[in-house]
Formats: sequence, structure tokens, C-alpha cells
Amino acid sequence: MKDNFGLLQTLEELFAGDRQSLLTLDEFLGGLHGRSYAFAIAALNIPNCIPTGIPWLSSITGLPMVFLLVQFFAGREVPKLPALVGRRGIHRGKLQSFLGRARGFIRWLENTVHARHEWWVNGMPRRALLVAWASNIVILALPIPFDNLLPAWAIMFFCLALIEDDGVMALLGWMLSALTAAWTMFLLMIGHAAVMAVVATIKHALFD
Repeated sequence: MKDNFGLLQTLEELFAGDRQSLLTLDEFLGGLHGRSYAFAIAALNIPNCIPTGIPWLSSITGLPMVFLLVQFFAGREVPKLPALVGRRGIHRGKLQSFLGRARGFIRWLENTVHARHEWWVNGMPRRALLVAWASNIVILALPIPFDNLLPAWAIMFFCLALIEDDGVMALLGWMLSALTAAWTMFLLMIGHAAVMAVVATIKHALFD
């Protein structure tokens, strides 16, 4: 079993330095020790895990996730962001203050999500997980009404599994993926039936 990721230690190292200096997004992602894709996608996905009802939110956040996925499967070690985005940053002083307030939560997260049952995230199971992870992201990005909460949570669990090699999080991701597949098929069948009913009504009104 490998050592835990050490999220708190990693953030402390990234945020350390002159409080007036900037930590850019490129520097932040580059300092996540190979976990930058899962971390970035998890960050983009957070708003979708809350039932806000904001129109098109899943597509707005899902498309950048797809952009990251393409780079991930292309073998790029760290995401390449557009220069206008990658050079943006936050003063380290603000990040250090945030870390001070969030320290307790981060320690709880480290204790809750950690390396275990790693066969779920290695070898063939890992490759299958990556396919399911990508499929959920594509489903999330599609403009399918009422079909964002389940894939959002599946994506989040898979991200946690990839960040910490946590087989329990992977198992939860698979369970949510199965629910997502069933729910998406149901919505598509309902949508198809609704479209056919509208077409039949129009034909009846025009030709009968």
C-alpha cells in the first residue's frame, strides 16, 4: 500500500512564500504530484454536486472537464491551460489564510479518503474506472435535463479514488455510475416518447 497523498502538506508547500506573491493556476496544477487532472476536474465538478437548479451549469462546467480529459488521455503529464487562464493566480497571503481556516476539514478529508483496497484502482480495474470516469463527464456535459446530480457524484467519487488510490471511493463511483446509466436511459426513453407524441399530434392536426 502506498503512502497517502498528504493533501495538507502539499497545499502548505504550494502556498508557502511571500504573502504578496501570486500562485498561478499553472504552478498550482504542476505542484500536485501527478494528481492535477483528478484535482482540477473535482474542483470544476463541485457546483454540480449541489442541486442549485442553475440552467446549463453542468454543460458550462462539463465542457472544461472534457477539455482536460482529452489532454489526460493524450498522455500530457500536467494540463495545459490557455495562457490567459494559466497565468491567473491568487496572492499567497489569501491562500495561507484560507488554509488556516480549512485545516480541520482537510485533516478530516485525509482521514476519510485514503489508500485502501487498491486493486480497485490498479491494472484493468483502473482502466475500466477511467472509461467510466470519462463517460460520466461526457454525460454531465450533455444538455440532458434532470441528469446532472448522479454523474456529478460519480465523477467526484472517482476523482477521490484517483487522488488517493482509494478503492472504497472507486466502489462508490461505480455504484453511482450504474445509477447514472439507468437514469440516463430512462430519461432518453421518456424524451423519445415525448418527441414522438408531439410529432403524432402535429401530424394529426395537419393531415386529419
